[in-house]
Amino acid sequence: MKKAVFFDIDGTLWDEEQQIPDSTREALRRLKENGHFLFICSGRTRIFIPDKDLMPLGFDGVVAGCGTYGEFRGETKFYHKIEPEQIKKECEFLNGLQAAYILEGRYALYIDKERFEKEFSYYNQMQTVLGDNLLRVSGNEEQLEVSKFCVNYLKERQEELEQELAQRYGIIHREGDFMEIVPKGFNKATGIQEMCKALGIAHEDTYAFGDSTNDLDMLQYVAHSVAMGDGMQEAKDAAEYVTTALWEDGIYNGLKHYGLI
Repeated sequence: MKKAVFFDIDGTLWDEEQQIPDSTREALRRLKENGHFLFICSGRTRIFIPDKDLMPLGFDGVVAGCGTYGEFRGETKFYHKIEPEQIKKECEFLNGLQAAYILEGRYALYIDKERFEKEFSYYNQMQTVLGDNLLRVSGNEEQLEVSKFCVNYLKERQEELEQELAQRYGIIHREGDFMEIVPKGFNKATGIQEMCKALGIAHEDTYAFGDSTNDLDMLQYVAHSVAMGDGMQEAKDAAEYVTTALWEDGIYNGLKHYGLI
């Protein structure tokens, strides 16, 4: 019976330098050889998932943008974006709080780099991956295409920020003062559910691997969940099984544990 296995990217498939262990490559090859479906399931929106580095590993599909987008073998199965007028209002609100933010869509990411007081660690990476698809917010207000966004906030304005956004969005706290903001009703779990419904995959045949707080919904939803051994404690608490660390053959050992390879 075919199983569907969903993998987070950062901290799960590869490390902070985007290095993938050989054991992970071998595990994915064997998983594909055994006839199972392989999916990327990421908080990144589709444009920020580098095909040349990941898709050749055998992935059949992608659930991206915290469940707002899904594709299978190159065909888009669903895409849910924030209405243009609404995202313009959110930008006005964030500008009023002097918050630094990144708007994320299927086709582009938008950022005004000068809003960040210090060098933003992901900016150079984004620029390398996205090229002309990394755009400014300012000057593109009339053509924003966004399904989620991230905010790096000022602590003294945190309560005001969260009270306003929580009316319309789910808020995922990441490291430091960094938050992912996703429209209510969408997360990695809903993306998996929508993909499985489209493909006729039974819930009992679903597996997921993750490492952080934006994986919690996914880990709690699938029939069998695996947290990376060097992941966040919240992910370990949510998972059915905790495997070894990423560089200690974590993916390989997790798949082996369930008899998938």
